[in-house]
Amino acid sequence: MPIAKLFTDHPASVGETYGEHLAMATGFGLRMVLGGLACMVHGLLPFLFVKTGSKQITTLHSTMVANRNRKAMSAILDFVI
Repeated sequence: MPIAKLFTDHPASVGETYGEHLAMATGFGLRMVLGGLACMVHGLLPFLFVKTGSKQITTLHSTMVANRNRKAMSAILDFVI
């Protein structure tokens, strides 16, 4: 198997180029990290980030599973305080 296929097979299986997949995966990862940090802050200060965790889960699920629209990911930093 050529090395290039290791980088292109999976992205192609979800209808993306390598670059598109890199951007989507990076955006998802950043959204998860920031959402997780907001949840940890919320645990300490329950009046902050009240809806952030659930909103991130809903947005990620909608983008990845429900809609499967690979070309239009919403803004990464649309957190609710």
